[in-house]
Amino acid sequence: MENGKITQFLKHHFRHFNAAALVDAAEGYKRHIERGGKMMITLAGAMSTAELGLSLAEMIRQDKVHIISCTGANLEEDIFNLIAHDFYERVPNYRDLTPEDEKALLERRMNRVTDTCIPEEEAMRRLESVLMEEWTEAESRGERYFPHEFMYRVLLSGKLEKYYQIDPKDSWVLAAAEKNLPMVVPGWEDSTMGNMYAARCMAGQIENVHTVRTGVEYMIELARWYIEQSKQAPIGFFQIGGGIAGDFPICVVPMLHQDLKLDGIPVWSYFCQISDSTTSYGSYSGAVPNEKITWGKLDVDTPKYVIESDASIVAPLIFAIVLGW
Repeated sequence: MENGKITQFLKHHFRHFNAAALVDAAEGYKRHIERGGKMMITLAGAMSTAELGLSLAEMIRQDKVHIISCTGANLEEDIFNLIAHDFYERVPNYRDLTPEDEKALLERRMNRVTDTCIPEEEAMRRLESVLMEEWTEAESRGERYFPHEFMYRVLLSGKLEKYYQIDPKDSWVLAAAEKNLPMVVPGWEDSTMGNMYAARCMAGQIENVHTVRTGVEYMIELARWYIEQSKQAPIGFFQIGGGIAGDFPICVVPMLHQDLKLDGIPVWSYFCQISDSTTSYGSYSGAVPNEKITWGKLDVDTPKYVIESDASIVAPLIFAIVLGW
């Protein structure tokens, strides 16, 4: 990739409206990192199935990301893509599918995410089989791990390498595993692997449901991380989409202030949200950043950016500027 060509193009052509906000947010991200700041990225939606790993993995390798909050779906779907990419099917005419067409996909065990179908056997069951080994082995040793830690253990063990169907450098979860990047995965239980884990517990194959750590423990670990890291550097918040992936981690700051009564805890030092949710009342995803001031999450002078657009288009372009592409 020619150095700086994408950045030059964006700065020349993206001058107004959401386009200008994209460039401003990217430049703000760069300044934050260059001044010694750290950045959390939050992943909602189906960004892994959109193959965001093509750019996010390099962001991780180049230390442009310091912690990630993501849905259970994004955690597992990056690995699905890693081990079953050749079995995926793209459905460009997905808007035209009839209910009967959808039922036919179900019968073939092809789970559709917009224009992309994920194969159950080659992706989901393949990952489940190796995770089941990790879950039962951990239980037998009386050990407990977070969902992302189990994924890291599976990837670093090499058990899945024979199934790789993309260049491993394009997997953001593998890049995170290799750096042991801190992560929180709120609401993991509603993911495919979370459902499978619940089923194994109900079937008696796993007796201790707490072998996989979740929820409240994630918040405690995040709070400890924030307390320590904010002593060393300002921490920014780069939010892709809305929902639990963003709402869960941003709340750690007011929790530390208001519930633990801790002094000297700084608020988030940069904020950007990419969302196609329109500004609205009563919606977390549609709330303007200034509303977060009233909740003790941001301050008056916190750099704030909102890009109302499709994150699958916007996020790679912002990352390109941050990476100097």
